[in-house]
Amino acid sequence: MNLQGNRLTWLGHATFRIETKDGTVIYIDPWLSNPLCPENEKDVKKCDVLICTHGHGDHIGDAVKIAKQHNPMVVGIFELCAWMQKKGAKQISAMNKGGTQTVAGIKITMTDAVHSCGIEDDDGSMVYGGEACGYVLELPGGVKLYHAGDTAVFGDMQIIHEIYRPEIALLPIGDHFTMGPREAAHACMLLQPKTVIPMHFGTFPMLTGRPGELKKLLGPGGPEILEMKPGQTL
Repeated sequence: MNLQGNRLTWLGHATFRIETKDGTVIYIDPWLSNPLCPENEKDVKKCDVLICTHGHGDHIGDAVKIAKQHNPMVVGIFELCAWMQKKGAKQISAMNKGGTQTVAGIKITMTDAVHSCGIEDDDGSMVYGGEACGYVLELPGGVKLYHAGDTAVFGDMQIIHEIYRPEIALLPIGDHFTMGPREAAHACMLLQPKTVIPMHFGTFPMLTGRPGELKKLLGPGGPEILEMKPGQTL
């Protein structure tokens, strides 16, 4: 896998940090209080762009805190960005599915995801957060990375391959709330990435899918399945 001088760190669950070779720091689905995140990674030192796939607490659990501390550009679907703005985010760049925008030199395309998207507000009420989504990011050097967010497998993943051709796919495999290894293996056939990085597994006992199962289902000749450890940087 060639990241063209950019750095990718998995921080547990669906949380990733990207440090571009130009010095931009991006957090995706910032839930740094998740049980797998290393202690030395729980405090964010810098964040230029904050990308959210949907409004569930295990994906935006630390988004408001980071937005207030570091004033990043918050990228998300329209309704989620509006909620973040009400909570104190000063910079938002809302978008919707099928659209592409460039933020801090990163080309960001919002894709579909098949999942729910309620936001639990401070008083415990459930707020409409728009729809769940995924993203294709084109980083400096031209490498394309697909963060699927929380999703079931869906046939239009083939369109994501045909139009955007991401080389790296970050796919949920935990089952129960998202795809399990069986569905993720089919997603790999549709997306045809060179490298797959499993995510959204092992955080809770009910998330039973494991990278080894995905490797076994795909067999030889499939994409590289790269099992990252929480805190590991590529």
